[in-house]
Amino acid sequence: MTRAAILGLAAVLTTVPQRGAVAQGVSAPRIAEQQSGVTQLIQAVHATSANVVWASGPGGVVLRTQDGGTTWQRRLTPAGDSLQFRDVYAVDADTAWVLSIGNGTASRIYRTSDGGSTWALQFINRDSAAFYDCLSFGTAAEGIVFGDAAAGRTHILRTTNGGGTWSLLPERAVPAPLPSEGAFAASGLCVTHADARTAYIATGAPGARLFKSSDAGATWSVLETPLVRGTVAGLTGLSFVGNRGVAVAADINRLRTDTSTNVVGVTTDGGRTWTLGNRPPLPGALSGVTWVPGAGPDAMVAVSYGGAFHSSTAGRTWTTITNVVTTGVSAFGRTVWIGGEKGRIWRLDFTAAGR
Repeated sequence: MTRAAILGLAAVLTTVPQRGAVAQGVSAPRIAEQQSGVTQLIQAVHATSANVVWASGPGGVVLRTQDGGTTWQRRLTPAGDSLQFRDVYAVDADTAWVLSIGNGTASRIYRTSDGGSTWALQFINRDSAAFYDCLSFGTAAEGIVFGDAAAGRTHILRTTNGGGTWSLLPERAVPAPLPSEGAFAASGLCVTHADARTAYIATGAPGARLFKSSDAGATWSVLETPLVRGTVAGLTGLSFVGNRGVAVAADINRLRTDTSTNVVGVTTDGGRTWTLGNRPPLPGALSGVTWVPGAGPDAMVAVSYGGAFHSSTAGRTWTTITNVVTTGVSAFGRTVWIGGEKGRIWRLDFTAAGR
């Protein structure tokens, strides 16, 4: 069983959402739970504007809202409910890609250009040893996908034509893998772009390494992080705004009970050096994170199998949003959407920066 598959086997528990006490000096966001219309885990979320948000999950789930989440519509895909869509990336209300995970042909990429009414299969994995985890685009044309190491090599796919063709990068262009190195398909945030040219990949066990590209994914270098690592522990999610990034990590063997330290790190120089933050207050493996630029330079939201949390201090202090399992998270401006168990979606509206 791959490390990424472990995440899909977690037993998610129904609990009552609760807000923690607001730390002094932290502006509490307005929180509203939205109705998704589905009961599956919302694994990944991607907001393209204050109104347009896409979400995806296992059971073939793909959702879209065009009114900020007041209403969500399910967008049916050709494969029905047989695939686990662990990641979604969108350009706008019409154009989006979804990535399904799994060994061999279960790893696929679909694209829609009509808001999910129809889908084109752009990539199907013919390598039975390969397993793809996350995708991201720097522009509507240039995108990358990361997969677990197989056959002694790192697997990174790249497109320069919007996914019309996906090519496996040659070994000389990518870092050599650690033994059995891969990523955790926890939130779709193991791959992210800081800008059109700069992209990052978060690797999971056995290390907690960061891969970086400065040429739109054509070539990659490797950087070390001080975050937790182990047999089934490593980085799970990233968010970058320019050179300023935040990474979260976890011990995936303990989805609901993880209390590992060194699970939040912030960099201001593109990943060369890191400052450790504090872990959020509830046990549980951290699955993703996002900066919230519109709420201030240090505002972020982290999600985990123990709940969701916000910080206005770059991860030094945290306030609990909910203790329900959460995995997907995405921000646009000062608004954040969080996806969680049993189809639950939360919208957070923060006070604008400087107000």
